[in-house]
Amino acid sequence: MSSKYKPGEDIIPHFVTFTVVGWVDVFSREYYKEIIVNSLAYCQQNKGLILYAWVVMTNHVHLIISTKTNTISNLVRDIKKFNSKKILEAIGKSDEESRKEWMLNIFRYSGSGNANNKEYQFWKQDYHPVELSDSYRCEQRLNYLHENPVRSGMVWEPWQYKYRSAIDYYTNEHGLLPIEHL
Repeated sequence: MSSKYKPGEDIIPHFVTFTVVGWVDVFSREYYKEIIVNSLAYCQQNKGLILYAWVVMTNHVHLIISTKTNTISNLVRDIKKFNSKKILEAIGKSDEESRKEWMLNIFRYSGSGNANNKEYQFWKQDYHPVELSDSYRCEQRLNYLHENPVRSGMVWEPWQYKYRSAIDYYTNEHGLLPIEHL
C-alpha cells in the first residue's frame, strides 16, 4: 500500500478511508457490513485497535483510529486484507447474490493490473491517513464521518444508521462496536 500519505504518531487519532475498487456498492448488503463490524471488533480485542468513530457506507469505510501497541499501517493492512478475503469468499459462495458475476469480474480485472494481488483486488490501494492532531481537525472529520449517511440520503439523522458510531455521540445508547470518545 505505497502512498505519499503516511500515518503520523500511532497514538494520535487518524482519519482513514478504505474504498472499494470501482466504487462497487458491495455494502448495500447487510451481510458484508457485518464482516467489517466483526473484523473491527476482533482488531479491538486482539490487535490494539482504538476505535473513536466509524461508518460503513455502500462502497467505502471511514474510521477514526489509533493504537498504543501496534502501528496504524499494520492495522490497516490487516483489516483490509482480512476483509477483502472474507467478502470475496462470501460473494463467491453466495447463491443469492444477484451481482456476483459482475462484482467478481470487476475485482478480477482490478487485480490483474496490480502485481500485489494474486487474483482479485477488493480495496483501492491507498487509505489516505490524516492525523487529527488538534480539536478542529477532530471535530471536522468526526462530523464528516457521521454526516456521510445523511448526505447520501440513507437516513434523516446521524444516529439513525446502524453501521456507524453516531449513536454513541448523539444519544445515551451504544452502537455495534465499543468506541473511545474523542
